[in-house]
Amino acid sequence: MAEPSNQSYRRTELDSGIRVVTERIPHVRSVSIGAWVAVGSRDETELNNGISHYIEHMMFKGTKTATAADIAQSLESVGGQINAFTGKELTCYYAHVLDQHLPRAIGVIADILNHSLFDKDEMDKERRVILDELNNIVETPEELIHDIFWDDLFPGHPLGYPIIGNKKTIKAIDRGTLVGYVNENYTSNRLTISAAGNVDHDELVRLVDELFSGLERGSTGAYGRPQAPTNGHNVVKNGAIQAHLCIGTHAYTYRDPKKFALLILNTLLGAGMSSRLFQNIREKHGIAYSVYSFIDFMFDSGMFGVYLGTDRQNIERSVELICNELESLRKSAIRSDELERTKSQLKGSLMLGLEGTASRMTRLAKMEIYLENYYTLDQTLAELDSVTAAEVFDVANELFDPSRLHTTILRPKSGVN
Repeated sequence: MAEPSNQSYRRTELDSGIRVVTERIPHVRSVSIGAWVAVGSRDETELNNGISHYIEHMMFKGTKTATAADIAQSLESVGGQINAFTGKELTCYYAHVLDQHLPRAIGVIADILNHSLFDKDEMDKERRVILDELNNIVETPEELIHDIFWDDLFPGHPLGYPIIGNKKTIKAIDRGTLVGYVNENYTSNRLTISAAGNVDHDELVRLVDELFSGLERGSTGAYGRPQAPTNGHNVVKNGAIQAHLCIGTHAYTYRDPKKFALLILNTLLGAGMSSRLFQNIREKHGIAYSVYSFIDFMFDSGMFGVYLGTDRQNIERSVELICNELESLRKSAIRSDELERTKSQLKGSLMLGLEGTASRMTRLAKMEIYLENYYTLDQTLAELDSVTAAEVFDVANELFDPSRLHTTILRPKSGVN
């Protein structure tokens, strides 16, 4: 897919505060569109944790004019699809359709965001679904370890809350609480509409202005900045056969220019079969089937981590090997040939990942929400190209300092084979 020029990107902010951003790609026949609401699990409290995710589910359970079945069939009947997800800071309702069906897609999304009924009986049904989903996470240790790790990195802070919530909070959320949370957070100034593909920007703006005219302005929310990271060690026992562990720390915000050096460092360390972690821990020592590193950028914080799954007798050795890899990056800068090879890998992965309209739509929305600006892919690639070995070395020394690394281990209970 060709890189859209600056002329392909357009942005409009409506009087209501809703922002509409588009990338027109005229040679495709489809459009991906997303309604991004700046609300997620970090907007919650201990008492209502999981409510953002609960609301996302309930948005598909019926409106004043459409049943749950009507919503499901609305786009599938023309070959499209509609779905949603909840994150730490954002909730997105998105669709992928043929370009001619864009009005239908934005109409359905507007209907569920503006006119969902939040029927009590449907809430009770979906409560059971979410509790089953929660049980599935508990029984899937490679997922559960990440929730525990977030809680360890951000203790007592909403960023540490699990997106899905917990059994106590899900059982306690009633319709009044849910509707109140929607009214407080689903406001026009927290909404960004993003679309990529064969899209007419002016027509989309007209539709958004018309369909979301009843959405009211509200507060933008006030986040409490997480405390500085400290090292720690947490061991949790469960009935899993395999041990799972994460090691990491706080990292950079979405706006921090050091994120480009971290992207390269993350690729070098734990992205793919050629990464240092994979080659050393899996290929050389053969003590882990799955090992990788990961990062997340947010409004006022970020995180870096390494995940590994292994047999319980290899836990201590695995921690040692991971820490050795982190420490080696603090002791000496990477070679120029390794830096260039890692840059090529990262840039290629980024370009291939943006072949589809859905990934374009997501990138467009996050740039608007987090950066309030637009950067072409070429500009991003240039930022990566400009990163030096010394900058990668400095980031490694800052983030991999043992005094700020936290280790979370989910290990089998005694007697589990």
